[in-house]
Amino acid sequence: MSSLHKSRIADFQDVLKEPLIALEKLRELSFSGIPCEGGLRCLCWKILLNYLPLERASWTSILAKQRELYSQFLREMIIQPGIAKANMGVSREDVTFEDHPLNPNPDSRWNTYFKDNEVLLQIDKDVRRLCPDISFFQRATEYPCLLILDPQNEFETLRKRVEQTTLKSQTVARNRSGVTNMSSPHKNSTPLALNEYEVLPNGCEAHWEVVERILFIYAKLNPGIAYVQGMNEIVGPLYYTFATDPNSEWKEHAEADTFFCFTNLMAEIRDNFIKSLDDSQCGITYKMEKVYSTLKDKDVELYLKLQEQNIKPQFFAFRWLTLLLSQEFLLPDVIRIWDSLFADDNRFDFLLLVCCAMLILIREQLLEGDFTVNMRLLQDYPITDVCQILQKAKELQDAK
Repeated sequence: MSSLHKSRIADFQDVLKEPLIALEKLRELSFSGIPCEGGLRCLCWKILLNYLPLERASWTSILAKQRELYSQFLREMIIQPGIAKANMGVSREDVTFEDHPLNPNPDSRWNTYFKDNEVLLQIDKDVRRLCPDISFFQRATEYPCLLILDPQNEFETLRKRVEQTTLKSQTVARNRSGVTNMSSPHKNSTPLALNEYEVLPNGCEAHWEVVERILFIYAKLNPGIAYVQGMNEIVGPLYYTFATDPNSEWKEHAEADTFFCFTNLMAEIRDNFIKSLDDSQCGITYKMEKVYSTLKDKDVELYLKLQEQNIKPQFFAFRWLTLLLSQEFLLPDVIRIWDSLFADDNRFDFLLLVCCAMLILIREQLLEGDFTVNMRLLQDYPITDVCQILQKAKELQDAK
């Protein structure tokens, strides 16, 4: 470890040990990258995402309260709906004369259960293929959810619920328009089958199952948006960061902490996932056009070239902006970019500058390329040095 890196760690530790965290100083340090040693990144992200307040003295009580609240969500939204199996699996507590699986009443608990299954199937399909370049999400977590994997009971896990659902023979996809499409897997072969990964022993669960639970509970608590494909790519880096915290005491609660940080982050970017807001000033179309208007201001030659080739920002910037660049780089690089995004006071204005910087850094290739070559460049971005990209974005920001 270099002396410079040791000095940076010491700077973070000095800020974080104060009774009242100096937010501006923390942002300034974090913008240039947060060290992972000692759980510094995990702690800084929790502060920058407004999960932890600036007053250190209140952290213990707030964490205890929030983690208990998450346990309550688990009981109400996963355990209770699936409690329904008696010891021998013969009867269900939630089957009554008034409310049964064939009850057409839209307020029926069973009707809700089956509708939830549609959302769950899409989540399940997406989280199983999360970050395929690393094995982390397929490995067993050190801290399985003991509330659900209670050996004294046979609670229905979400994985079992997916395997047992009557919809399992269909592929379910919900797009940003809110349309649910269902098709036979014989017509659309999915890249990952339910049994593609080795089944873990009883009492164990994979990290992707934890992410599945987080997204399912978020969908239940936010029915207006529920779950839209791509949210898995937002929660993935958050959970990975918290679940690899070197501090075991914090790592044990990675699921609850991720849920609340994800919820706070989604409060800022959820409009990107709502199609009806696309053309509003808070919608994704406005943000994509802002990338091009910024490019026009910074590099009019490149802007005119893309316009001449009719390369619209929807062709590439939609994914860049909606998923916070999580699909354009390897996970460690995504996490480094997010250090700067979370640290910036106008974090998503800075994201627009990062996207603009990505275009300017490959301007020579784009100016020389035809439509096909340039589309390939933009959809499979060639530069892997994210520090170079962030430095260019900072230059654009300072030049305003």
